[in-house]
Amino acid sequence: MDAALYHPELGYYTRPGAQPFGREGDFYTATQVQPVFGRLLARLVQQCGEELFVDWGAGAEALRPFFDSYLPVDARRGALPERFRGFVFANELFDALPVDVFVRRDGEWVERRVTFHQGAFAWSEEGAPSREQSEWLSRYALDQENFIIEVNLGADRLLAELAARMESGWLLVIDYGVTRRELIRFPEGTLMSYRRHMALDNVLGSPGDHDVTAHVHFDALRASARSYGFREERFESMASLLSRVGEEDHFASALDAPEPMPAGLRMQLKTLLFGMGESFRAVLWRRDKTL
Repeated sequence: MDAALYHPELGYYTRPGAQPFGREGDFYTATQVQPVFGRLLARLVQQCGEELFVDWGAGAEALRPFFDSYLPVDARRGALPERFRGFVFANELFDALPVDVFVRRDGEWVERRVTFHQGAFAWSEEGAPSREQSEWLSRYALDQENFIIEVNLGADRLLAELAARMESGWLLVIDYGVTRRELIRFPEGTLMSYRRHMALDNVLGSPGDHDVTAHVHFDALRASARSYGFREERFESMASLLSRVGEEDHFASALDAPEPMPAGLRMQLKTLLFGMGESFRAVLWRRDKTL
């Protein structure tokens, strides 16, 4: 997954000329629904009383026009400031982190690895989990025979790095994912790929030519954030978050534009609240001053 997404020459996100987003790409994110999303996000940052906006996992920098103090940080290649305070936004960052896949066989967890067989990539079941992986599985997986789950230890490491550098402020994560209780709906795991706005089950076919993601395990992510001193304020759908932000002026500032633009802006708002809004979840944490 790491090579398929981030190889410098062949990776889905990093190859020369890569254009994964938008109509000509393979999927949309909330940051493409502009300017309504940017305006609502800027209003939330203002309500939280922060000036610096850190776009953590930034790619297209689509949010730059909405903030006077905007800092894009590539979570994989760029370092966060040594010490800072501000509002950190992670939009679909954690679902794109490489994962390890395990399956429950005869009461034991076995790793699913990728092999090359008869001219194609295929799954191979071999190897036991490490101590760290075993602890994660015991806390967040379902003890169910033949159950498949993705273990994302990279999320914890990113939060640890953020906590070491962030003095105070806010962290907002928007992503799609599940809680432990909801895993029963995904007995074969959540790995999937996207190509031309279509979801595909075969994540091993044509590596580098399509997006590969795994649902965020929000129980694990939230527990990790708490362990690093982040205080959870809200865990809700993206629609609920944006509705609360816009309710003060009934979305007037988000939809402000001369005619005939408001019709297009209202469609953007509808997409954010009733389309993407119910599919994506938002977690908002506060970090009090640590020095």
